Amino acid sequence: MAQAPVLTLPTELDETERAKTLAQRYRCEFVDLKHFRIQHELMKRVPVDMMFRYNFVPLEQQDDRLIIAVSDPSRLMVLDEIAGLLGQRIATRVATLTQITDLLKKTEQSQRVLDEASEGMTFDVVSAHDEADETISIEKLTSEEDISPIIRLVDTTIFTALERRASDIHIETNDDSLVVKYRIDGVLQLAMAAIAREHHSTILSRIKVMSELDIAERRVPQDGRFRVRYKGRLIDFRVSIMPTVHGENAVLRVLDKESMSEKFRKLTLDVVGFHEDDLRRFRRYIREPYGMVLVTGPTGSGKTTTLYAALNEIKSDEDKIITIEDPVEYQIRGITQVPVNEKKGLTFGRGLRSILRHDPDKILVGEIRDQETAQIAINAALTGHLVFTTVHANNVVDVLGRFLNMGVEAYNFVSALNCILAQRLVRTICEYCMRTVHHNEEVLIASGFDPAEWRDFDFREGAGCIECGGTGYRGRTAIHELLDLTDPIREMILDKKPSSEVRRLAQQEGMQFLRESAIDRVRRGLTTLKEINKVTFIEASR
Repeated sequence: MAQAPVLTLPTELDETERAKTLAQRYRCEFVDLKHFRIQHELMKRVPVDMMFRYNFVPLEQQDDRLIIAVSDPSRLMVLDEIAGLLGQRIATRVATLTQITDLLKKTEQSQRVLDEASEGMTFDVVSAHDEADETISIEKLTSEEDISPIIRLVDTTIFTALERRASDIHIETNDDSLVVKYRIDGVLQLAMAAIAREHHSTILSRIKVMSELDIAERRVPQDGRFRVRYKGRLIDFRVSIMPTVHGENAVLRVLDKESMSEKFRKLTLDVVGFHEDDLRRFRRYIREPYGMVLVTGPTGSGKTTTLYAALNEIKSDEDKIITIEDPVEYQIRGITQVPVNEKKGLTFGRGLRSILRHDPDKILVGEIRDQETAQIAINAALTGHLVFTTVHANNVVDVLGRFLNMGVEAYNFVSALNCILAQRLVRTICEYCMRTVHHNEEVLIASGFDPAEWRDFDFREGAGCIECGGTGYRGRTAIHELLDLTDPIREMILDKKPSSEVRRLAQQEGMQFLRESAIDRVRRGLTTLKEINKVTFIEASR
């Protein structure tokens, strides 16, 4: 009996080899689109539906010929048809079908639909019964002809934000226009050209309907949420509407819980970006039997991610871990998580008191905002619990003053503390367009660098490509400073010595400041000089 044939799926390597063979057979040049600089203005001149129908991308214009990349150069009839529709001669290069398809989906195509959706909009009434939990995909956005232009614009804005890894969508109102921006890797970027001011109320109404907010109320802030299905998973959006002098602004925070929960399940401190020495010391403190581990930094500096990574490393069936957060953005299996609800009276202080009656071993307090919460957390740390918490301050030394200004007794606070960790996020250089550069002495001196040491150093930067949206950065990593509460430092704090003296002693004991941590990332080729100058004070390195 003949054995049934085994079906094997082609690998990326097989596809590349096949494309190279085709290119050689038909005397065409093979191009790797991952490392090819696409001309965005050129792509805008070619109809998007044509590129999808014939699976090609334009690469460059040479006099009267358009150079395009196709996956199969043997289809001469198709190539003639493309030339006829474009009205000019074409020359072909060969690329893999996967790269062509990914490129169209990832970049210009979704941006094109976004631009087209914002053109020629009319005042259509948005039904209040639209389904909020709807599936969003590029096929839906390009195929439905009868969809309202406003609905198409809002849906496509959301879709493109998800494709470009945005964490927030900002809709800002000016006196004559409406501007849409995405926050990608912590930096705002324009999503599209400005929209005419007369469409403002209709766009905001659509967002309010999706979020189940009052469309008639325009004078007070409103908060809501909605959910979409994207690539098979549910994504929540937290919506905040704020009245301004020119009209209402909106910010949509992307909460990809399913994706993040999967990442957080495997999250460890190794991926947060610690220096080896800081990582070793911080791991020692999070395994102490009791005390307080304090993380500080501004909003959006990755404090929660660091604490979740710490909890992930130390959680076990033997310990009861309870958290109180505002809000609980990502859920971790094996940990009891309590959301703050101030409208119902569940504050950090009240929730923390209840948590202590649930016999916890380790506690995470999302943020210490007032004296009551600070006092309960400190007492918990002094009575045998390991407490993880965050507070807003600029650096590890400023935290001390922040707590003392809350009216907390210095002796109890210093006795409870195991360590203070301050952190920031810096953008990492895009690996697809990374290149080597050198900076002149003027730039080095302005950055607090010694020209003699850094003059010949190979700094790295991103040139800007498709993968990073032309920014030169893709992803972020953390920089840290970790203060050990040694006996000399505890005594200095209790003696109310100036913060400058505390910093000096900490430096003598081997503490690395944020600026030094940032310079280390530059030395390792992870980020740029410009980025660390933006995130940290230059004076801190002196």
